[in-house]
Amino acid sequence: MWRRAGRVASSETRTLRQRTGSPSGPYRSPSVTIDPFQTSARVREVAGVTDEVPEDVAEGSQGRGEPETSDSLKTFGAVVKAFRKRAGLTQEAFAPRVGYSLPTIASIEQGRRCPPPGFVEQAEVVLDAFGALKDASKHLSRKPGLASWFRPWARLEAEAVSLYTYENRLVPGLLQSPAYANILFHEQIPALGDDQIKAQMAARIERKKLLTDRPDTTYSFVVEEHVLRRKTGGAEVMREQIDHILDLCERRNVEFQIMPQERGHHAGLDGPMRLLETPENKWYAYCEGQETGQLISDRKVVSILHKRYARMRSQALSFEESVSLLREIQGAL
Repeated sequence: MWRRAGRVASSETRTLRQRTGSPSGPYRSPSVTIDPFQTSARVREVAGVTDEVPEDVAEGSQGRGEPETSDSLKTFGAVVKAFRKRAGLTQEAFAPRVGYSLPTIASIEQGRRCPPPGFVEQAEVVLDAFGALKDASKHLSRKPGLASWFRPWARLEAEAVSLYTYENRLVPGLLQSPAYANILFHEQIPALGDDQIKAQMAARIERKKLLTDRPDTTYSFVVEEHVLRRKTGGAEVMREQIDHILDLCERRNVEFQIMPQERGHHAGLDGPMRLLETPENKWYAYCEGQETGQLISDRKVVSILHKRYARMRSQALSFEESVSLLREIQGAL
């Protein structure tokens, strides 16, 4: 039986901590809200920016960015516009110098979208902004490439000491290969623009660093067998995807289990879920659907999902059996 070299099995990575409590009926939990960061006074003073954004900021096509805005994004956009005007550049002249489209520049200056990865560095050089844009970007309350409903979870995820994921639709984002993720982004409806795909790919790559940058965090994944048998992107993409999962399974902090198709019923049939534990030992859950997601903090609801996940782990194949099945699926592609 194939096993990971140096794999250490501990009670912490094999069991789930449970919370008590059960609902007396259908329960709707409140969402956790996270206050946006405030943009530093230094940047606002340097660029001559006030809390009010001029109405004429970044006139032009907005492109298909995310429509909602925030105070920190408005301020950042106004800072960019102030430095652009200081440099004597129009949006039309500025866009090709930083390598982004005019609609993208317009949306950034309007505060309607986060700057794509690489934009800040390029803009710093072109506008000679002496670090002001980098300073301002640290306080943005939105992350590029991530859906608005997912960002609060992503912030908690980045600091989690334990993270559990059950997925019945597609390979979990943290386990996706670049080719697999690229296929998903290109097949979205409505279609994404090139800049949006670039931003989402960069965000996905950044998230995946958690697996390597946080070796003390326990990652557990339970994935439905049919997800791995579906030829998303074709046989070659799936062979590469399975190779990628097998490589990640070499890590001692990664637990991967397959829920076999032959199991007629299990505890996760209500849909995908994620659970995490913070450094303060608080637990949160996240459930996602079509164009929406809910971050759950209510302890009773989190406890229920925790118990369901624990049951799923006992119903799924063992780690060794899952790895063996992965190789079997890969060989059949």
